[in-house]
Amino acid sequence: MTVAVLAGGVGAARYLAGLVQVVDPASVTAVVNTADDTWMHGLRICPDLDTVMYTLGGGIDGERGWGRAGETWAVKDELAAYGVQPTWFGLGDRDLATHLVRTQMLDAGYPLSEVTQALCERWRPGVRLLPMSDQRVETHVVVDLPGEGRRAIHFQEWWLRHRAALPAQAFVPVGADNAKPAPGVLEALAAADAILLAPSNPVVSVGSILSVPELRAGLVAASAPVVGLSPIVGGAPVHGMADACLDAIGVPTSAAGVGAHYGARSAGGLLDGWLVHTTDGDTEVPGVRVLAVPLLMTDLAATTAMARAALDLAAELRR
Repeated sequence: MTVAVLAGGVGAARYLAGLVQVVDPASVTAVVNTADDTWMHGLRICPDLDTVMYTLGGGIDGERGWGRAGETWAVKDELAAYGVQPTWFGLGDRDLATHLVRTQMLDAGYPLSEVTQALCERWRPGVRLLPMSDQRVETHVVVDLPGEGRRAIHFQEWWLRHRAALPAQAFVPVGADNAKPAPGVLEALAAADAILLAPSNPVVSVGSILSVPELRAGLVAASAPVVGLSPIVGGAPVHGMADACLDAIGVPTSAAGVGAHYGARSAGGLLDGWLVHTTDGDTEVPGVRVLAVPLLMTDLAATTAMARAALDLAAELRR
């Protein structure tokens, strides 16, 4: 089975670790959110790409779910001693090497997709790892800052510095309208036997990926069934602060709310199938086959079972 996965964040990386227990990793293409990317201390940071790469390549800090295992923070401490801003975003010493290589290659003219391929030569994640676009797309959040009024700030500042506590008035994917899918993305969607929406933030991860117009159109036009996994269990996010994002766009923080937000492909939306947790078994999404299965990634076995359930549902929908 050939599988394409739209992925972003820690949840998607952990889900992919289970998926590659079910299918040949070489048959999986992960299309990864890059709208969280930012420039920091002159370096290009790609958090979601790196989290997937480190997780599948065996270099992730398993407790945090992001960054390198065995990390040290000497450079961060030295920057703080110099009073260099921002202090709310820290780069670990091991992680720093990845950002240096990426930035040097980007400065030399290589597109992000080729840079990612080069970085994966070291980490060997097994799956084909593609950024959603080689062009700059960055999520900015419109907020009311105390004493400054309404302004747009980068998603990372809203998420990490303010911990999503400032009510978001809008999310703006800067550059998305003019961005193109990275090489290989549309081909992966067209060739897939199953397309999965990982249990990622539906607004700033999956939503950001789908903000690239041709990419969204390619998913909707694909012949493979599209199956999503709910990131909401019992009315709360499994990981992160997706509820703050959903509140901002008027979507209920529930499996039904997110399923309706994605919508049925038969009615112009995205989904053919929707996996929800067993506690949300009464969920209904018009035009979508909803199936309740355990969706808590408590260990690799549970995550593998989630992956198998998604592929089984995709196979059912194909028939």
